[in-house]
Amino acid sequence: MAAEKDGTPVFKFPRWRVKGKPIREVVEAYKSVGADLNVLPFCTQFIPMDVIDSPKHGSIIYHPSILPRHRGASAINWTLIQGDKKAGFTIFWADDGLDTGPILLQRECDVGRNNTVDDLYNHFLFPEGIKAMVEAVQLIADGKAPRIPQPEEGATYEGIQKKENAEISWDKPAEALHNWIRGHDKVPGAWTVIDGQMVTFYGSSLLDGPVPPGQPLAIKSTTKPGLITKNGLVLFGNDGKMLLVRNLQFEDGKMIPASKYFSSDEMSVIELTEEEKKMAEDIKSIWKGILSNVAVIEDSTDFFKSGASSMHVVRMIEEIKQKYGGLQLQNEDVYMATKFADFIQMAVRKLRGKDEEEELVIDYVSKNVNNMTVKMPYQCFINGQFMDAEEGKTYDTINPTDGSIIAKVSYASVADVDKAVAAAKDAFENGEWARMNARERGRLMYRLADLMEEHQEELATIEAIDSGAVYTLALKTHVGMSVQTFRYFAGWCDKIQGSTIPISQARPNHNLTFTKKEPIGVCAIVIPWNYPLMMLAWKSAACLAAGNTLVLKPAQVTPLTALKFAELSAKAGFPKGVINILPGSGGLVGQHMSEHPDIRKLGFTGSTLIGKQIMKSCAVSNLKKVSLELGGKSPLIIFEDCELDKAVRMGMGAVYFNKGENCIAAGRLFVEESIHDEFVRRVVEEIKKMKIGDPLDRATDHGPQNHKAHLEKLLEYCEMGVKEGATLVYGGRQVCRPGFFMEPTVFTDVEDHMYLAKEESFGPVMVISKFKNGDVDGVLKRANNTEYGLASGVFTRDLSKALYVSENLEAGTVFINTYNKTDVAAPFGGFKQSGFGKDL
Repeated sequence: MAAEKDGTPVFKFPRWRVKGKPIREVVEAYKSVGADLNVLPFCTQFIPMDVIDSPKHGSIIYHPSILPRHRGASAINWTLIQGDKKAGFTIFWADDGLDTGPILLQRECDVGRNNTVDDLYNHFLFPEGIKAMVEAVQLIADGKAPRIPQPEEGATYEGIQKKENAEISWDKPAEALHNWIRGHDKVPGAWTVIDGQMVTFYGSSLLDGPVPPGQPLAIKSTTKPGLITKNGLVLFGNDGKMLLVRNLQFEDGKMIPASKYFSSDEMSVIELTEEEKKMAEDIKSIWKGILSNVAVIEDSTDFFKSGASSMHVVRMIEEIKQKYGGLQLQNEDVYMATKFADFIQMAVRKLRGKDEEEELVIDYVSKNVNNMTVKMPYQCFINGQFMDAEEGKTYDTINPTDGSIIAKVSYASVADVDKAVAAAKDAFENGEWARMNARERGRLMYRLADLMEEHQEELATIEAIDSGAVYTLALKTHVGMSVQTFRYFAGWCDKIQGSTIPISQARPNHNLTFTKKEPIGVCAIVIPWNYPLMMLAWKSAACLAAGNTLVLKPAQVTPLTALKFAELSAKAGFPKGVINILPGSGGLVGQHMSEHPDIRKLGFTGSTLIGKQIMKSCAVSNLKKVSLELGGKSPLIIFEDCELDKAVRMGMGAVYFNKGENCIAAGRLFVEESIHDEFVRRVVEEIKKMKIGDPLDRATDHGPQNHKAHLEKLLEYCEMGVKEGATLVYGGRQVCRPGFFMEPTVFTDVEDHMYLAKEESFGPVMVISKFKNGDVDGVLKRANNTEYGLASGVFTRDLSKALYVSENLEAGTVFINTYNKTDVAAPFGGFKQSGFGKDL
């Protein structure tokens, strides 16, 4: 269309050569346009043309090869088959024969253990190829383009493109089998013989962990049968290690999920509605436009056997998407239904949402704990699918109760952020989410809340073993409040509205103006490790209710409830791409989110130092909106006229709730002189009654700190307090048992200049300072003498004093005769260096 407007000739040829020889009409068509520069940026082959030998002109070729020995049409495939750790591409000068000439420039990338041809193409060859082609053209135009000679030896590996050469040889380690299968995916396809017929394997990945349950499948020449499992076909190398194959294709071209091998014929045929029949006719026209050599598209017409290639797959999907935006197809779907009738059935099922639950494939880590079996996803969740991180990296998430490894979790990379943001952007702009009415969004959120409630014991158990939260607290607060949050915001979905405003200056026309509140777009969310699920809910529920899509990074040390949440969101029916979860490093994933130009808002809870860095990156990148909930040193003032029993109980909760890992924890208690000693005595007495131990024990009051580094930081904090002259009344040490347990600690005689008075511990450390009797303004001045302003509290029976103090405390929340009482209907956030913007 663009060419037509511009008067530029367009030629479409299915191939440039046959059996190594150039096709005459292609050469003639090319020469007819009199091109000075021949740029083929995304082709793994090349046009054999004479080079116009001029420093400002020439023919250049894009080719997926990084080493001279990897030249040829199958360079990416060969890289994967060989198991190379590096891949890349070379831009060559064209020669006048059938191969590539001297090298102009090269780029390289790392190859992950589960990367595919598509991965390398989409995330490296395509974007970097564009940049390299621009650079190459400029080098030629400037007369600076090098011509690096290359040897002729091993100039092509076309032999691996032949089906007969792609048979799997089974006497190899699992990694070699995996490389062979992924290197031949999609062309020509690695194959073996099962039940007397050729079966081709697609979608291979290495599989760790115990052997999953499944039904044995005899495969020719293997010493150990494969296993048909719920996730696919498990195969075994001669080293005993495993790989997993997702899809199988039979000799007649039919492709099925490997998990359906023993039940592939059970799916009934759907009767099409009149509207769906019209869609089928439209798709038939699209097929006809691509398969111009086929006279009539029949139900039995096979897309690939009729001459279509992988490029036609992309074209077909995009044409369908243009006409039917609600039908979101993937390349894989076309390979799974190559015949027209099967394709229409698949398309209608997707449009009706019948296959959503079937398509969700989850690899779990299962543990028998807390009198139940908990099933925990451990991979990135991107575009409605669980998948390994792009680079195949993992890290250990640790149980703080005993230091044991719970799971090896995917370690997301910058490429994974790009992939997740692209999915969220597409879902926001083009997907079902973009067209869904607000009430329907609310219905999905209610359904998700119901599923979270159904799984509350499992979620609370995961929270306990991953974060150290006491199970009973996790059940009530971590999970319970998360459920309440989603229910509350589900009710807001269809109540987001603007104003209608009369304009008095508009007379006599009596004009009117109205305002609209619209979703922002893709939102990034970065949450801390103290309340992993609740922080997710506090930030994401409002984001989703408003119609945004999200990419969320859980804290690196506590990723598991976020990934379980992803599973439940898919089961609730959230469209693909709306919710994306990326476990990994804040410095890598979080930083790239703050810099990403397609993210329009970032919400962060964490330290003030990191918050400042995020705010700077958000401003520099694209001026994205940002809300920050940062550090705190919340003062709690206890007057002599308080109800002392309640003040002791609530004061302890203000410090020790959730092991002190609480953003609004009372960082400093100011106790009036006349009751100071009695208050301290009662606190210590109550601490001695607290049970420290396994968070899954229902009688436990105090569980382990979240992770080892944090425990060590708390011990250093206490050492600093003693060194500066504060009185350590109780605790200050690690509990003598396995795991990361810290004694509840009490310091008194803390003066305003001391480290304990200024810095947040984020742990079970009570910091007490006394103030003179009746000195209300003096204690207020001391309480406000901090750069933080998140929360605060006051205990007194005097209503006038309570109102005066609350009016003058510089904090986002003031608790009066209570503490830690938050609710999903109340906004939450602070000011000064505690950040800005409100959760909830």
